Amino acid sequence: MDNAREIFQIMTRRLGLLNKNCCTVGGCDLSPQQSHILYEVDRRHNPSMQQIAETLGTDVTTFSRQVQTLVKMNLVQKTPDPSDRRVYTLSLTAPGKMVATTIDTQMNEYLDEVFSYMSEFEQETLLRSVQLFNEAMGKSSKCCAPVTG
Repeated sequence: MDNAREIFQIMTRRLGLLNKNCCTVGGCDLSPQQSHILYEVDRRHNPSMQQIAETLGTDVTTFSRQVQTLVKMNLVQKTPDPSDRRVYTLSLTAPGKMVATTIDTQMNEYLDEVFSYMSEFEQETLLRSVQLFNEAMGKSSKCCAPVTG
């Protein structure tokens, strides 16, 4: 496809992935990376910092700074693992759970609206296609690697 990059550039902008802040909830301004961290911590039971960093394809140093910011915002709690004090697990605080739930609700409302402009067949086709694309990207040797050049 000649215009594949353009299509993905437009989608990235419309999803707000280039925005400094993707959302403001309860007076907290969150970056897209922080929103992703909250989402991943919320869907797992006390994941380690390493697990979430790997899931997000983020280097540990950058990830650690983001987590520290979320800890200072009282959204995430960082706890040493009792079986290995070098490992830290993450959990959401009560305000963090509220923020994560609010973002989830807002995103689902946005997607519901966007999907309302599509037929059920178009929705299923899109989601199936995005799933296939995600799987293909996961097989790429360049997946999650920074662009060099």
